Amino acid sequence: MATQNSSLLFGSVLLVLFFLCSLEDTFGTAQYHNVQLSSLLPSSTCSPSTKGPNKKTSLKVVHKHGPCSQTKQEEPNAPTHIDILLQDQSRVNSIHSRLSSTGGGGDVKKLDSTTLPAKSGSSIGSGNYIVVVGLGTPRNDLSLIFDTGSDLTWTQCEPCARSCYKQKEPILDPSKSTTYSNITCTNSLCSRLSSATGNTPKCAATTSTCIYGIQYGDSSFSIGYVAKETLTLPPNGVVPNYLFGCGQDNQGLFGGAAGLLGLGRNAISFVQQTALKYNKIFSYCLPATASSTGYLSFGGGASNSVKYTSFSDISQGSSFYGIEIVGITVGGNKLSIPSSVFSSSGSIIDSGTVITRLTPGAYGPLRTAFRRAMSKYPAVSGLSILDTCYDLSGYKSFEIPKISFLFGGGVSVDLASSGIVYAVSAKQVCLGFAANEDAGDVTIFGNVQQKTLEIVYDVGGGRVGFGSAGCH
Repeated sequence: MATQNSSLLFGSVLLVLFFLCSLEDTFGTAQYHNVQLSSLLPSSTCSPSTKGPNKKTSLKVVHKHGPCSQTKQEEPNAPTHIDILLQDQSRVNSIHSRLSSTGGGGDVKKLDSTTLPAKSGSSIGSGNYIVVVGLGTPRNDLSLIFDTGSDLTWTQCEPCARSCYKQKEPILDPSKSTTYSNITCTNSLCSRLSSATGNTPKCAATTSTCIYGIQYGDSSFSIGYVAKETLTLPPNGVVPNYLFGCGQDNQGLFGGAAGLLGLGRNAISFVQQTALKYNKIFSYCLPATASSTGYLSFGGGASNSVKYTSFSDISQGSSFYGIEIVGITVGGNKLSIPSSVFSSSGSIIDSGTVITRLTPGAYGPLRTAFRRAMSKYPAVSGLSILDTCYDLSGYKSFEIPKISFLFGGGVSVDLASSGIVYAVSAKQVCLGFAANEDAGDVTIFGNVQQKTLEIVYDVGGGRVGFGSAGCH
Protein backbone atom coordinates (compact mmCIF):
# COMPACT_ATOMS: atom_id res chain seq x y z
CA MET A 1 0.00 0.00 0.00
CA ALA A 2 2.89 2.32 0.86
CA THR A 3 4.48 1.57 -2.49
CA GLN A 4 1.22 2.38 -4.29
CA ASN A 5 0.89 5.68 -2.43
CA SER A 6 4.50 6.55 -3.23
CA SER A 7 3.85 5.88 -6.90
CA LEU A 8 0.74 8.06 -6.84
CA LEU A 9 2.63 10.82 -5.07
CA PHE A 10 5.55 10.60 -7.52
CA GLY A 11 3.12 10.76 -10.44
CA SER A 12 1.43 13.80 -8.96
CA VAL A 13 4.77 15.53 -8.50
CA LEU A 14 5.70 14.82 -12.12
CA LEU A 15 2.35 16.20 -13.24
CA VAL A 16 2.85 19.38 -11.21
CA LEU A 17 6.40 19.79 -12.52
CA PHE A 18 5.18 19.29 -16.08
CA PHE A 19 2.47 21.89 -15.52
CA LEU A 20 4.94 24.37 -14.02
CA CYS A 21 7.37 23.87 -16.90
CA SER A 22 4.55 24.39 -19.39
CA LEU A 23 3.49 27.51 -17.52
CA GLU A 24 7.07 28.80 -17.52
CA ASP A 25 7.33 28.15 -21.25
CA THR A 26 4.05 29.98 -21.82
CA PHE A 27 5.09 33.05 -19.86
CA GLY A 28 8.59 32.94 -21.32
CA THR A 29 7.54 32.86 -24.96
CA ALA A 30 4.82 35.43 -24.27
CA GLN A 31 7.61 37.98 -23.88
CA TYR A 32 9.08 37.22 -27.30
CA HIS A 33 8.00 37.68 -30.90
CA ASN A 34 8.44 34.61 -33.08
CA VAL A 35 9.34 36.25 -36.39
CA GLN A 36 9.40 34.78 -39.86
CA LEU A 37 12.50 36.22 -41.49
CA SER A 38 10.66 36.63 -44.80
CA SER A 39 8.13 38.96 -43.12
CA LEU A 40 10.83 41.57 -42.56
CA LEU A 41 12.22 41.58 -46.07
CA PRO A 42 10.30 43.43 -48.79
CA SER A 43 9.45 41.61 -51.99
CA SER A 44 9.66 42.91 -55.54
CA THR A 45 5.86 42.96 -55.85
CA CYS A 46 3.28 45.05 -54.01
CA SER A 47 1.06 43.30 -51.46
CA PRO A 48 -1.63 45.79 -50.38
CA SER A 49 -2.84 45.62 -46.79
CA THR A 50 -6.23 43.99 -46.27
CA LYS A 51 -6.91 46.21 -43.26
CA GLY A 52 -7.85 49.86 -43.35
CA PRO A 53 -9.72 52.61 -41.51
CA ASN A 54 -13.47 53.03 -41.35
CA LYS A 55 -13.35 56.60 -42.59
CA LYS A 56 -14.61 58.24 -45.74
CA THR A 57 -11.56 60.40 -46.36
CA SER A 58 -8.60 58.07 -46.48
CA LEU A 59 -5.48 57.95 -48.65
CA LYS A 60 -3.32 54.93 -49.42
CA VAL A 61 0.15 55.22 -47.94
CA VAL A 62 3.15 53.66 -49.70
CA HIS A 63 6.89 53.74 -49.08
CA LYS A 64 8.52 55.99 -51.66
CA HIS A 65 11.28 53.45 -52.42
CA GLY A 66 9.07 50.33 -52.49
CA PRO A 67 7.25 48.45 -55.30
CA CYS A 68 3.87 49.91 -54.26
CA SER A 69 5.13 53.40 -55.12
CA GLN A 70 4.60 54.54 -58.68
CA THR A 71 7.31 57.16 -58.16
CA LYS A 72 9.94 54.40 -57.97
CA GLN A 73 10.18 54.34 -61.76
CA GLU A 74 11.36 57.95 -61.67
CA GLU A 75 14.24 57.00 -59.38
CA PRO A 76 16.78 54.96 -61.37
CA ASN A 77 19.38 55.09 -58.60
CA ALA A 78 17.45 54.08 -55.50
CA PRO A 79 19.27 54.89 -52.26
CA THR A 80 21.07 52.14 -50.36
CA HIS A 81 20.38 51.48 -46.68
CA ILE A 82 23.51 53.47 -45.87
CA ASP A 83 22.15 56.39 -47.93
CA ILE A 84 18.79 56.21 -46.13
CA LEU A 85 20.44 56.16 -42.70
CA LEU A 86 22.77 59.04 -43.58
CA GLN A 87 19.83 61.09 -44.82
CA ASP A 88 17.99 60.17 -41.64
CA GLN A 89 20.88 61.45 -39.55
CA SER A 90 20.82 64.71 -41.48
CA ARG A 91 17.14 65.07 -40.64
CA VAL A 92 17.78 64.31 -36.98
CA ASN A 93 20.63 66.84 -36.83
CA SER A 94 18.31 69.43 -38.32
CA ILE A 95 15.55 68.68 -35.81
CA HIS A 96 17.99 68.92 -32.91
CA SER A 97 19.37 72.17 -34.29
CA ARG A 98 15.91 73.62 -34.81
CA LEU A 99 14.74 72.72 -31.31
CA SER A 100 17.86 74.10 -29.66
CA SER A 101 18.22 77.25 -31.78
CA THR A 102 17.09 80.70 -30.80
CA GLY A 103 14.98 81.02 -33.92
CA GLY A 104 15.25 83.36 -36.85
CA GLY A 105 15.42 82.48 -40.49
CA GLY A 106 17.69 83.08 -43.41
CA ASP A 107 17.17 85.87 -45.86
CA VAL A 108 15.63 85.39 -49.29
CA LYS A 109 16.71 87.88 -51.94
CA LYS A 110 14.38 89.92 -54.09
CA LEU A 111 13.27 88.37 -57.36
CA ASP A 112 11.03 88.79 -60.34
CA SER A 113 9.10 86.13 -62.22
CA THR A 114 12.23 84.43 -63.54
CA THR A 115 14.85 85.17 -60.87
CA LEU A 116 14.67 83.10 -57.72
CA PRO A 117 16.67 83.29 -54.49
CA ALA A 118 19.61 81.14 -53.60
CA LYS A 119 18.69 78.45 -51.08
CA SER A 120 18.96 79.53 -47.48
CA GLY A 121 17.55 78.75 -44.08
CA SER A 122 17.38 75.36 -42.42
CA SER A 123 14.46 73.04 -41.87
CA ILE A 124 14.05 69.29 -41.59
CA GLY A 125 14.39 66.70 -44.33
CA SER A 126 11.60 64.92 -46.15
CA GLY A 127 10.10 61.63 -45.02
CA ASN A 128 9.59 58.20 -46.50
CA TYR A 129 5.89 57.76 -47.13
CA ILE A 130 3.74 58.98 -50.02
CA VAL A 131 0.04 59.72 -50.60
CA VAL A 132 -1.78 60.93 -53.72
CA VAL A 133 -3.87 64.11 -53.55
CA GLY A 134 -5.51 66.28 -56.17
CA LEU A 135 -4.60 69.90 -56.83
CA GLY A 136 -6.15 72.40 -59.22
CA THR A 137 -9.26 72.64 -61.38
CA PRO A 138 -9.41 70.40 -63.32
CA ARG A 139 -7.83 68.09 -60.78
CA ASN A 140 -4.20 66.97 -61.11
CA ASP A 141 -3.28 63.90 -59.05
CA LEU A 142 0.11 64.35 -57.38
CA SER A 143 2.23 62.04 -55.21
CA LEU A 144 3.27 63.95 -52.08
CA ILE A 145 5.45 62.91 -49.17
CA PHE A 146 3.45 63.36 -45.96
CA ASP A 147 5.37 64.64 -42.97
CA THR A 148 4.27 65.43 -39.41
CA GLY A 149 7.45 67.45 -38.90
CA SER A 150 6.81 69.90 -41.76
CA ASP A 151 4.13 72.53 -42.24
CA LEU A 152 4.22 73.97 -45.75
CA THR A 153 2.59 71.90 -48.48
CA TRP A 154 4.32 72.46 -51.83
CA THR A 155 4.59 70.93 -55.26
CA GLN A 156 6.68 71.59 -58.35
CA CYS A 157 5.08 74.03 -60.77
CA GLU A 158 5.49 75.02 -64.39
CA PRO A 159 7.26 76.89 -65.88
CA CYS A 160 10.06 75.68 -63.52
CA ALA A 161 11.82 79.02 -63.87
CA ARG A 162 15.08 77.65 -62.44
CA SER A 163 14.97 73.89 -62.00
CA CYS A 164 12.61 70.95 -61.48
CA TYR A 165 13.71 67.41 -60.70
CA LYS A 166 12.08 64.42 -62.40
CA GLN A 167 8.72 63.37 -60.94
CA LYS A 168 6.19 60.67 -61.78
CA GLU A 169 3.16 62.79 -62.71
CA PRO A 170 3.06 65.79 -65.04
CA ILE A 171 4.25 68.91 -63.24
CA LEU A 172 1.40 71.16 -62.12
CA ASP A 173 0.72 74.02 -64.54
CA PRO A 174 -1.18 76.74 -62.62
CA SER A 175 -2.03 78.58 -65.86
CA LYS A 176 -4.39 75.71 -66.75
CA SER A 177 -6.31 75.85 -63.47
CA THR A 178 -9.40 78.01 -62.96
CA THR A 179 -8.97 78.12 -59.17
CA TYR A 180 -5.32 79.15 -58.80
CA SER A 181 -4.36 82.53 -57.34
CA ASN A 182 -1.10 83.98 -56.02
CA ILE A 183 -0.71 85.50 -52.56
CA THR A 184 0.66 89.04 -52.40
CA CYS A 185 3.46 90.12 -50.09
CA THR A 186 1.08 92.35 -48.12
CA ASN A 187 -1.23 89.43 -47.32
CA SER A 188 -0.95 88.40 -43.66
CA LEU A 189 -0.57 84.78 -44.78
CA CYS A 190 2.80 85.65 -46.30
CA SER A 191 4.27 86.66 -42.96
CA ARG A 192 3.30 83.31 -41.42
CA LEU A 193 5.87 81.52 -43.56
CA SER A 194 8.84 82.51 -41.40
CA SER A 195 8.07 80.12 -38.56
CA ALA A 196 6.96 77.36 -40.92
CA THR A 197 9.95 77.39 -43.27
CA GLY A 198 12.81 78.90 -41.31
CA ASN A 199 13.07 81.59 -43.99
CA THR A 200 11.87 85.16 -44.15
CA PRO A 201 9.55 85.42 -47.19
CA LYS A 202 10.23 88.07 -49.81
CA CYS A 203 8.55 89.68 -52.79
CA ALA A 204 8.73 89.10 -56.51
CA ALA A 205 10.07 92.44 -57.78
CA THR A 206 7.60 92.89 -60.63
CA THR A 207 4.45 91.13 -59.39
CA SER A 208 4.56 91.62 -55.59
CA THR A 209 3.91 87.90 -55.21
CA CYS A 210 4.93 86.31 -51.91
CA ILE A 211 7.98 84.05 -52.27
CA TYR A 212 8.82 81.13 -50.00
CA GLY A 213 12.14 79.33 -49.65
CA ILE A 214 12.65 76.13 -47.69
CA GLN A 215 15.78 74.03 -47.36
CA TYR A 216 15.84 70.63 -45.70
CA GLY A 217 18.45 68.94 -43.55
CA ASP A 218 19.77 66.88 -46.48
CA SER A 219 20.26 70.06 -48.59
CA SER A 220 17.14 69.42 -50.67
CA PHE A 221 15.17 72.60 -51.22
CA SER A 222 12.13 74.22 -52.83
CA ILE A 223 11.65 77.88 -53.72
CA GLY A 224 8.65 79.45 -55.40
CA TYR A 225 5.41 81.37 -55.20
CA VAL A 226 2.88 81.19 -52.37
CA ALA A 227 -0.58 80.59 -53.76
CA LYS A 228 -4.09 79.28 -53.11
CA GLU A 229 -5.62 76.37 -54.95
CA THR A 230 -8.39 73.77 -54.65
CA LEU A 231 -7.09 70.59 -52.99
CA THR A 232 -9.05 67.34 -53.27
CA LEU A 233 -8.81 64.12 -51.27
CA PRO A 234 -10.42 60.91 -52.52
CA PRO A 235 -13.16 60.06 -52.76
CA ASN A 236 -14.90 63.42 -52.36
CA GLY A 237 -13.04 65.66 -49.92
CA VAL A 238 -12.62 69.18 -51.31
CA VAL A 239 -10.61 71.97 -49.68
CA PRO A 240 -10.99 75.29 -51.55
CA ASN A 241 -8.43 78.08 -51.26
CA TYR A 242 -5.74 75.83 -49.84
CA LEU A 243 -2.48 77.69 -49.17
CA PHE A 244 0.54 75.97 -50.72
CA GLY A 245 3.90 76.57 -52.32
CA CYS A 246 4.16 76.52 -56.12
CA GLY A 247 7.81 75.53 -56.53
CA GLN A 248 9.86 77.11 -59.32
CA ASP A 249 13.30 75.93 -58.17
CA ASN A 250 13.37 72.47 -56.65
CA GLN A 251 16.25 70.08 -56.11
CA GLY A 252 16.89 67.14 -53.86
CA LEU A 253 16.15 63.64 -52.66
CA PHE A 254 12.38 63.49 -53.05
CA GLY A 255 12.30 60.09 -54.75
CA GLY A 256 10.10 61.07 -57.70
CA ALA A 257 7.39 62.59 -55.48
CA ALA A 258 5.86 65.86 -56.67
CA GLY A 259 6.34 67.61 -53.35
CA LEU A 260 5.32 67.46 -49.71
CA LEU A 261 2.13 67.49 -47.60
CA GLY A 262 2.79 69.28 -44.30
CA LEU A 263 0.98 67.83 -41.27
CA GLY A 264 2.76 69.81 -38.53
CA ARG A 265 1.24 72.14 -35.93
CA ASN A 266 1.93 75.49 -37.59
CA ALA A 267 -0.99 77.66 -38.72
CA ILE A 268 -0.30 76.98 -42.43
CA SER A 269 -0.20 73.17 -42.12
CA PHE A 270 -2.88 70.96 -43.63
CA VAL A 271 -4.18 70.13 -40.15
CA GLN A 272 -4.80 73.76 -39.27
CA GLN A 273 -6.09 74.82 -42.69
CA THR A 274 -8.73 72.07 -42.62
CA ALA A 275 -9.64 72.46 -38.93
CA LEU A 276 -13.33 73.11 -39.59
CA LYS A 277 -13.64 70.19 -41.99
CA TYR A 278 -11.67 67.48 -40.15
CA ASN A 279 -11.63 68.85 -36.56
CA LYS A 280 -7.82 68.76 -36.40
CA ILE A 281 -7.86 64.95 -36.36
CA PHE A 282 -5.82 62.67 -38.59
CA SER A 283 -4.51 59.15 -38.31
CA TYR A 284 -2.19 56.85 -40.21
CA CYS A 285 -0.76 53.37 -40.30
CA LEU A 286 2.69 52.75 -41.76
CA PRO A 287 3.09 49.35 -43.44
CA ALA A 288 5.36 46.62 -42.06
CA THR A 289 7.57 46.57 -45.16
CA ALA A 290 8.17 48.71 -48.23
CA SER A 291 6.20 46.18 -50.33
CA SER A 292 2.91 46.63 -48.44
CA THR A 293 0.55 49.58 -47.95
CA GLY A 294 -0.93 51.62 -45.14
CA TYR A 295 -3.26 54.61 -44.92
CA LEU A 296 -3.59 58.28 -43.97
CA SER A 297 -7.06 59.38 -42.87
CA PHE A 298 -8.67 62.62 -41.79
CA GLY A 299 -11.47 63.17 -39.29
CA GLY A 300 -12.72 61.13 -36.34
CA GLY A 301 -13.56 57.44 -36.05
CA ALA A 302 -10.64 55.63 -34.38
CA SER A 303 -10.92 51.97 -33.41
CA ASN A 304 -11.83 51.01 -29.85
CA SER A 305 -8.33 49.66 -29.16
CA VAL A 306 -6.68 53.08 -29.37
CA LYS A 307 -5.17 54.35 -26.10
CA TYR A 308 -4.47 58.07 -25.74
CA THR A 309 -1.69 60.03 -24.10
CA SER A 310 -1.48 63.82 -23.93
CA PHE A 311 0.83 65.85 -26.13
CA SER A 312 3.68 67.47 -24.24
CA ASP A 313 5.16 70.91 -24.83
CA ILE A 314 8.38 71.18 -26.84
CA SER A 315 10.07 74.55 -26.40
CA GLN A 316 10.57 76.53 -29.60
CA GLY A 317 9.16 73.66 -31.61
CA SER A 318 5.56 74.50 -32.34
CA SER A 319 5.64 72.42 -35.52
CA PHE A 320 6.50 69.20 -33.70
CA TYR A 321 4.23 66.87 -31.75
CA GLY A 322 5.67 66.41 -28.28
CA ILE A 323 5.03 63.20 -26.32
CA GLU A 324 5.89 62.11 -22.78
CA ILE A 325 7.92 58.89 -22.70
CA VAL A 326 8.29 57.59 -19.14
CA GLY A 327 9.79 54.12 -19.63
CA ILE A 328 10.67 51.16 -21.84
CA THR A 329 10.21 47.43 -21.26
CA VAL A 330 12.20 44.66 -22.95
CA GLY A 331 10.99 41.07 -22.69
CA GLY A 332 8.41 42.10 -20.09
CA ASN A 333 10.98 43.74 -17.80
CA LYS A 334 10.97 47.48 -17.28
CA LEU A 335 14.42 48.93 -17.84
CA SER A 336 16.10 50.78 -14.98
CA ILE A 337 16.08 54.20 -16.58
CA PRO A 338 15.57 57.24 -14.31
CA SER A 339 12.55 59.30 -15.35
CA SER A 340 14.83 62.35 -15.62
CA VAL A 341 16.59 60.74 -18.60
CA PHE A 342 13.47 61.30 -20.73
CA SER A 343 12.08 64.44 -19.09
CA SER A 344 15.33 66.41 -19.31
CA SER A 345 15.52 66.17 -23.12
CA GLY A 346 11.85 65.93 -24.06
CA SER A 347 10.43 63.71 -26.80
CA ILE A 348 8.60 64.07 -30.12
CA ILE A 349 6.85 61.67 -32.47
CA ASP A 350 7.83 62.15 -36.12
CA SER A 351 6.63 60.37 -39.26
CA GLY A 352 9.70 61.41 -41.24
CA THR A 353 12.51 60.22 -38.96
CA VAL A 354 13.31 56.58 -39.74
CA ILE A 355 15.17 55.32 -36.67
CA THR A 356 14.06 56.21 -33.14
CA ARG A 357 16.73 58.27 -31.36
CA LEU A 358 17.06 57.78 -27.61
CA THR A 359 19.23 59.60 -25.12
CA PRO A 360 22.42 57.65 -24.31
CA GLY A 361 21.05 56.95 -20.84
CA ALA A 362 18.04 55.14 -22.35
CA TYR A 363 19.67 53.54 -25.37
CA GLY A 364 22.43 51.87 -23.34
CA PRO A 365 20.08 49.79 -21.13
CA LEU A 366 17.86 48.97 -24.13
CA ARG A 367 20.80 47.70 -26.18
CA THR A 368 22.16 45.67 -23.25
CA ALA A 369 18.82 43.96 -22.63
CA PHE A 370 18.29 43.27 -26.33
CA ARG A 371 21.77 41.81 -26.79
CA ARG A 372 21.30 39.57 -23.76
CA ALA A 373 18.03 38.24 -25.18
CA MET A 374 19.63 37.68 -28.62
CA SER A 375 22.83 36.03 -27.36
CA LYS A 376 22.15 32.73 -29.14
CA TYR A 377 22.23 34.37 -32.59
CA PRO A 378 25.48 35.21 -34.42
CA ALA A 379 26.36 38.90 -34.11
CA VAL A 380 27.75 40.82 -37.09
CA SER A 381 29.14 44.30 -37.62
CA GLY A 382 26.80 47.26 -37.47
CA LEU A 383 25.65 49.54 -40.27
CA SER A 384 25.97 53.31 -40.06
CA ILE A 385 24.08 54.43 -36.92
CA LEU A 386 22.91 50.86 -36.12
CA ASP A 387 25.38 49.08 -33.85
CA THR A 388 23.58 45.85 -32.87
CA CYS A 389 23.10 43.46 -35.80
CA TYR A 390 22.78 39.70 -36.38
CA ASP A 391 23.24 37.21 -39.22
CA LEU A 392 19.93 35.37 -39.41
CA SER A 393 20.39 33.86 -42.86
CA GLY A 394 20.48 30.39 -41.33
CA TYR A 395 17.02 30.77 -39.76
CA LYS A 396 13.57 30.70 -41.30
CA SER A 397 12.20 32.08 -38.05
CA PHE A 398 13.76 33.55 -34.93
CA GLU A 399 12.76 35.15 -31.64
CA ILE A 400 13.22 38.74 -30.56
CA PRO A 401 12.21 40.16 -27.19
CA LYS A 402 9.03 42.23 -27.13
CA ILE A 403 9.59 45.94 -26.57
CA SER A 404 6.98 48.31 -25.18
CA PHE A 405 7.05 52.07 -24.72
CA LEU A 406 5.41 53.58 -21.66
CA PHE A 407 3.84 57.00 -22.15
CA GLY A 408 2.31 59.53 -19.80
CA GLY A 409 -1.13 58.72 -18.41
CA GLY A 410 -0.32 55.03 -17.95
CA VAL A 411 -0.38 54.21 -21.66
CA SER A 412 1.72 51.21 -22.72
CA VAL A 413 2.32 50.59 -26.44
CA ASP A 414 3.66 47.24 -27.68
CA LEU A 415 5.81 47.56 -30.78
CA ALA A 416 5.28 45.17 -33.67
CA SER A 417 8.20 42.92 -34.55
CA SER A 418 8.78 45.08 -37.65
CA GLY A 419 8.98 48.04 -35.27
CA ILE A 420 11.85 46.55 -33.28
CA VAL A 421 14.39 45.52 -35.92
CA TYR A 422 15.63 47.07 -39.15
CA ALA A 423 16.34 44.37 -41.74
CA VAL A 424 19.13 45.35 -44.12
CA SER A 425 19.27 41.76 -45.43
CA ALA A 426 18.97 38.24 -44.02
CA LYS A 427 22.63 38.52 -43.09
CA GLN A 428 22.21 41.83 -41.27
CA VAL A 429 19.12 42.30 -39.10
CA CYS A 430 19.70 45.16 -36.66
CA LEU A 431 18.12 46.64 -33.58
CA GLY A 432 16.15 49.56 -35.04
CA PHE A 433 17.17 52.18 -32.49
CA ALA A 434 20.12 54.56 -32.15
CA ALA A 435 21.55 56.88 -29.53
CA ASN A 436 21.66 60.65 -29.67
CA GLU A 437 25.13 62.13 -29.38
CA ASP A 438 24.16 64.41 -26.52
CA ALA A 439 21.99 63.65 -23.50
CA GLY A 440 20.25 66.98 -23.98
CA ASP A 441 19.08 66.23 -27.53
CA VAL A 442 15.37 65.56 -27.92
CA THR A 443 14.24 61.92 -28.12
CA ILE A 444 12.54 61.14 -31.46
CA PHE A 445 10.00 58.31 -31.79
CA GLY A 446 10.63 57.38 -35.43
CA ASN A 447 8.67 55.65 -38.16
CA VAL A 448 10.27 52.20 -37.84
CA GLN A 449 8.81 51.95 -34.35
CA GLN A 450 5.45 53.21 -35.62
CA LYS A 451 5.02 50.42 -38.20
CA THR A 452 1.57 48.71 -38.27
CA LEU A 453 0.32 50.83 -35.35
CA GLU A 454 -2.87 52.87 -35.74
CA ILE A 455 -1.69 56.32 -34.68
CA VAL A 456 -4.32 59.01 -34.12
CA TYR A 457 -3.42 62.69 -33.79
CA ASP A 458 -6.25 64.50 -32.02
CA VAL A 459 -4.62 67.92 -32.26
CA GLY A 460 -7.66 69.82 -31.03
CA GLY A 461 -7.95 67.47 -28.05
CA GLY A 462 -4.24 67.74 -27.27
CA ARG A 463 -3.59 64.02 -27.44
CA VAL A 464 -2.16 61.20 -29.57
CA GLY A 465 -3.51 57.65 -29.60
CA PHE A 466 -1.96 54.29 -30.34
CA GLY A 467 -3.76 51.13 -31.46
CA SER A 468 -2.39 47.76 -32.49
CA ALA A 469 -2.51 46.06 -35.88
CA GLY A 470 -3.81 49.01 -37.89
CA CYS A 471 -2.41 47.57 -41.13
CA HIS A 472 -0.13 44.72 -42.24
